[in-house]
Amino acid sequence: MSAEQNTALAREAIGIWSTGEVDAADEIYSSDYVNQQHHDPNDPRDLRGIEAMKQFVREFREGFPDFRDSIDLQLAEGDMVATRFTSTGTHRGTFMGVEPTDRELTWTGITIDRIADGRIVESWANWDMMGMMQRLGALFQTSQE
Repeated sequence: MSAEQNTALAREAIGIWSTGEVDAADEIYSSDYVNQQHHDPNDPRDLRGIEAMKQFVREFREGFPDFRDSIDLQLAEGDMVATRFTSTGTHRGTFMGVEPTDRELTWTGITIDRIADGRIVESWANWDMMGMMQRLGALFQTSQE
């Protein structure tokens, strides 16, 4: 696939988070898809398979029903696409054990997708989860004096 086609596929993947239409994942991701945080097959934070990805999107949308991603920048080379995104949402449902706060949040992140045979087969994601959880009150903020 061309860089333009790969970028379009990565945009479709980001779009699932904003629309909540998780069934679209069946056409975007490979059946053996892996979203790896640390490339450790035993790491529980790794998402393996399309169903795991769908469930993760559902969890986000339950916690943030108005969740939206916007794409700030995309770069493509070969079979890889890097996407910098900004996420927004209002915490109206339980998320990662944190009861709703009705706080409106914004955070940023980057994901890198590897594409083969017209599907995303592997992703690496890094987003400001620590900052997000601090703003939800789930983590204490430390101050330097």
